[in-house]
Amino acid sequence: MKLITSAQNEQLKHLSKLLTQSKARREYGQTVLEGVHLLQVYLEAGYTPKQVYLPESKNTHPEIRNLISSLDEDGITWVGNEALSKITSLNDADDVMTWIEIPPQGDLPLSGDCVVLDRLQDPGNVGTVLRSAAASGIRQIVLGNDCVDIWSPKVLRAGMGAHFLLDIYSRVFLPQWLDAYQDKIWATALDGRNPSDLYQLDLNAPCAWVFGNEGSGVSREILEKVDGSVRIPMLGQTESLNVAMAATVCLFEQMRQRIA
Repeated sequence: MKLITSAQNEQLKHLSKLLTQSKARREYGQTVLEGVHLLQVYLEAGYTPKQVYLPESKNTHPEIRNLISSLDEDGITWVGNEALSKITSLNDADDVMTWIEIPPQGDLPLSGDCVVLDRLQDPGNVGTVLRSAAASGIRQIVLGNDCVDIWSPKVLRAGMGAHFLLDIYSRVFLPQWLDAYQDKIWATALDGRNPSDLYQLDLNAPCAWVFGNEGSGVSREILEKVDGSVRIPMLGQTESLNVAMAATVCLFEQMRQRIA
């Protein structure tokens, strides 16, 4: 049984870099999954981790023993709880950590349903959008250069495994890509071009949905590329919805139309 007892171990120091530095994640093409749930979804999606780090104190825990049965023995390392607590960002410092390769990014899609994120910065919002996209049947996610790192631990936790159900394209120069994209492009915006009520749109054809920054929305440069802006009707005095809520409403309205 492989056992690490010191936080100064080179493997744990590497994991710590991946947990805290987007530069390291990009340089190595790797990241870390925190918690049992993310590992389970990762395995169910058909991926193989580089290494799984299990807390020594849980070596008799039924959930951990069940997890071990689905892993190769060489891919398991036990870690003393004190060493694990030095690098994890979880409140529960004795949880599972999984070292993985970030799935390779293929050629950018030029058609088909897409969710496009323009300068989103909040990990929780991005993770929620990913979950809503996966739940509504959209697989392609395109992120602009100025978005939060989609492979950061916070976004991974917020996505709750949705990352591994999707084709993700990050650090994309959106204006150039949108010029090449062949289907309709819609953006949620209160003051964009060709405004339409969400519930008046025919959303049966493939399209790209653009959702913008939490504070300033979709950039003017991007709004100039879209076929139209979409407004979500609201009652009362509320001016706008949180971007993740707005994305969920739009994507589920599209799904509703297509399965009706």
